[in-house]
Amino acid sequence: MVGPLLRSLWSTAARKSSTHHKPHAVSRVFSSAAAATSPSAAPFSSLDPSRLRNVAVIAHVDHGKTTLMDRLLRQCGADIPHERALDSISLERERGITIASKVTSISWKENELNMVDTPGHADFGGEVERVVGMVEGAVLVVDAGEGPLAQTKFVLAKALKYGLHPILLLNKVDRDSVTEERCNEVESLVFDLFANLGATEEQLEFPVLYASAKQGWASSTYTKCPPDDAKNMSDLLDAIIRHVPPPTVTPDAPFQMLVSMMERDNFVGRILTGRITSGILHVGDKVHGLHSTDSGIVKIEEGRVLKLMKKKGTSIVSMDSAGAGDIVSMAGLTKPAIGHTIANVEVMTALPTVDLDPPTISMTFGVNDSPLAGRDGSFLTGRQIGDRLIAEAERNLAINVLPGMSDSYEVQGRGELQLGILIENMRREKFELSVSPPKVMYKTENGQKLEPIEEVTIEINEEHVGLVMEALSHRRGEITDMGPVPGHVGRTRLCLTCPSRGLVGYRSVFNSDTRGTGFMHRAFLNYEKYRGPLGNVRKGVLVSMGYGTITAHALMSLEARGILFVKPGMETYDGMIIGEHSRDTDLDVNPVRTKELSNMRAACKDENVKLTPPRIITLEEAIGYVASDELIEVTPNVIRLRKRYLDVNKRKTMSKKPKE
Repeated sequence: MVGPLLRSLWSTAARKSSTHHKPHAVSRVFSSAAAATSPSAAPFSSLDPSRLRNVAVIAHVDHGKTTLMDRLLRQCGADIPHERALDSISLERERGITIASKVTSISWKENELNMVDTPGHADFGGEVERVVGMVEGAVLVVDAGEGPLAQTKFVLAKALKYGLHPILLLNKVDRDSVTEERCNEVESLVFDLFANLGATEEQLEFPVLYASAKQGWASSTYTKCPPDDAKNMSDLLDAIIRHVPPPTVTPDAPFQMLVSMMERDNFVGRILTGRITSGILHVGDKVHGLHSTDSGIVKIEEGRVLKLMKKKGTSIVSMDSAGAGDIVSMAGLTKPAIGHTIANVEVMTALPTVDLDPPTISMTFGVNDSPLAGRDGSFLTGRQIGDRLIAEAERNLAINVLPGMSDSYEVQGRGELQLGILIENMRREKFELSVSPPKVMYKTENGQKLEPIEEVTIEINEEHVGLVMEALSHRRGEITDMGPVPGHVGRTRLCLTCPSRGLVGYRSVFNSDTRGTGFMHRAFLNYEKYRGPLGNVRKGVLVSMGYGTITAHALMSLEARGILFVKPGMETYDGMIIGEHSRDTDLDVNPVRTKELSNMRAACKDENVKLTPPRIITLEEAIGYVASDELIEVTPNVIRLRKRYLDVNKRKTMSKKPKE
């Protein structure tokens, strides 16, 4: 077997060569005869771990994971009612992204494949981390045109850390801009990424397949359009059976399972999902939940297995028993959560949990105390908000909830998108709350202040390069690489590192600067030395100093002052932000002023009022827009921006105090 150093040098040299050849191509090519070989003709049994394959599908965002899962389900006979069948959350279908990991089972040639679909966005990296311990292999999906990006590196690092056996799938090879030479180049880039992340020699011998998930085919050899009888996912499914090992378990030992997913059902209560590490589980078995603490193993709850089930395709099937190595769901216990161990009552040892990356930002959730509070929502109190946040922290290990002052809670997470999804779910559940702007979580080591740094990849048109680089320089970004985008004339790719605090709220600015033609991807890199204060990244705001209904007459005279966020007929109050000032300072204005009424007529007195359409602030924009002395008022129907202190005199007093 070729050593990793030699192969890395070979791969680097190959990329620089004018005639590109694939590294270790012999070990990656599957013959059609071998692909058709079936391990056994015997029927599959859930108690036979040798017929099991546990696989996660991992990739950068928008590289085709969920579409690939649809095609695999269809290939194995599942009924897919619509596209992106595994995206069951309403926000996932609306935004076109995967938010939570999903697990389903498919059958292929007398084998059972437990497939885990994972998110690709960096903010939901915790969903990837908590499921990699359930699987032995991973299908790494890479866009053959874009190549490996920031999140590709993140998910691959997690897979290699847990010793998973990866399979590289180059997706979207049917595009006109993707050639065989480009696929070879991307393959070498991925190989170098493996080597840089410390992959073992066995992991470096990953197989490579080419696919078009949109058209529904995968091939072990490069092709733009395979024959009609080969337009399917058979090559990928056979590669999984052959390359991913069955789970290593001890079926004769007592039952143990680590909980990796949790959901709630109105009929059976809490449903716990995980991979059975050892033993066999039957319906009616007596089990208990265990939790490992600093003081030892704590017994959480004892009960019986009321229901044992598994998702096959898009349906839930009930089971009487399940064996070691299988991924199943059980009901019967009400207190254990993600990271806890379910075991037979005679077992008093807990399974090790996965290590999660620390949160990088925090926001304070509190009671909405504005003058317009209580008009839309049903859940208004601090206790109701706290119960909802604690329940979220049980389901999502990447979120931490800490109690604060005056019925407020500090919520720590990976990014503003992750916390924005949480806020959006709460407002849809009829919650009313106020939210502070995101704060970066710093570290101190050896007396030195450290801050989270993110790796950012940007693709933009050449005419926007100067504007984007200037904006990022104000946000303390540092360019690490710059060059043309392969296969796209007039496009430039920027690779840089930037503090997390500098990227908060930048996406909307980026979309505006690039006229919606740019792509930006980011992923947490590490903690580095504090890079200093940011430049001027936002102007001042227009603050209302009146209470009542906004009038067109008042807004007509305020349009020259800046960009308005409101329109006539909306309600306002003292301290509410109604627009962005054209200058760097805040300006107090009166948006409820009415036209003076008299019985005298004059020229131009009754002119028609024509207003520019306001800029409607969405929740994601609001999270990145508000300053440290401002809050977001969230209700089921309205998103408002306001000052933390509504009284203008108190704001002036607080602004004179020295900042920490």
